[in-house]
Amino acid sequence: MKSRLLGGLAALLLAIVGSVLMFNYAQAADSRAQQGLEPVEVLVVQKAVTAGTPVSKLSESVKLTSIPGTAVPADAVKSLSDFSDKVTAVDLQPGEQLLKARLVDPNALAAPGTVPVPAGMEEISVLLEPQRVIGGRLAAGDTVGVYISYKMDDKAGADAPVSNDIKGFKEFTGKAFHKVLVTSVQQAPPETTKDASSADGPALPSGSVYVTLAREDVDAAEIVFGAEFGKIWLSKETNESKDSKPGLVTLGKVAQ
Repeated sequence: MKSRLLGGLAALLLAIVGSVLMFNYAQAADSRAQQGLEPVEVLVVQKAVTAGTPVSKLSESVKLTSIPGTAVPADAVKSLSDFSDKVTAVDLQPGEQLLKARLVDPNALAAPGTVPVPAGMEEISVLLEPQRVIGGRLAAGDTVGVYISYKMDDKAGADAPVSNDIKGFKEFTGKAFHKVLVTSVQQAPPETTKDASSADGPALPSGSVYVTLAREDVDAAEIVFGAEFGKIWLSKETNESKDSKPGLVTLGKVAQ
């Protein structure tokens, strides 16, 4: 009789404990569900956006929208203020949330071996012999000085509109531009020989080099003129390179 009573009490106790545990679990589940339903404000695309669009122009295409927390990815963007120097990596469609992974550095979109063209500029390519382009030791992202040499035709009339600095001289050289951005360099691989592969130094470059420069249209026209009617030389610059404005160099100036 006593054992039956003890067994009944144990069963009752277990039932009570189970009910309490079940109640606590249900309460926790309700709490988790409520937390998931709490709205979170994130930026949602309202109008189609093309890849490469600067974040500074995104404000008119996205809107801060309340979405249930369970539907918001961890990298959802809530403000554009921290991404002012980024661009969109892919096309964005209306209705999708703006994600951090889709905002990248502009350089990430450039083709391998190139750098983006600064706003307001255009690209112009010149074909140069290795000695005119630092032996081909240029890369996208470098800046160069552009020098142009001209030799006046013997048939040029005495009334030709030339600077006083070059009157009486047929040849002259001038520094046309300073800190010109190189956006691309294309060169065939050097032809190696037994001598060229020695430990004395790198192989000599062979073949011409295509160098693409970023410049405003007025300056680009001058570079084209130099390529057509003169000879162009490029100097590789550093952050400390100075522009002393050497002016036009003639035989008379060199002989002084």
